[in-house]
Amino acid sequence: MAWRVTSRNTLPTKENNAPMVATLQETLLAPDTKPHVTADCMTLIQQEVSAKSGVSGTAVKLAYKTVNAFASGYVQSMVETLLPEMIDRLDPYWADFSASGAGDFGDYLAKRGDEVSEALLSVTDARAAASDRPTIIRAYRSVRGSAAKHVAAALPAVGTLVQNYAG
Repeated sequence: MAWRVTSRNTLPTKENNAPMVATLQETLLAPDTKPHVTADCMTLIQQEVSAKSGVSGTAVKLAYKTVNAFASGYVQSMVETLLPEMIDRLDPYWADFSASGAGDFGDYLAKRGDEVSEALLSVTDARAAASDRPTIIRAYRSVRGSAAKHVAAALPAVGTLVQNYAG
């Protein structure tokens, strides 16, 4: 009797036709998907800003209004520009979430709120540091202190948005 040894852990190849899992970059930034993701991000931002209250919420609303008044279309442009880096920061969380078999990416992100918020804010911090627009820099600095809590509050909606396209 001949024994044949086979591996159970084969990597996907053209030969064995196992599907490769797409990264968030590949999924969310695909040419036919990216405009929809961008539009949904704009809607999410507008909803989050509108829902803010209290002193820090007022600062967020004022900063958002200032940026929109100073540079019409700037927020849209920044979403389009920063989206690839933001998705890059979310990709490790998505990979871990997918491997865990958990059901809701928004809940997954919310449980890691501080860590995920700072990962996302590192993108906007770098952009603000490189900006040459004093009004934009002042507006960003005015809200940066409370930004982590605002981003953390939005993570369930961010997770839902990502899962709608990648899940």
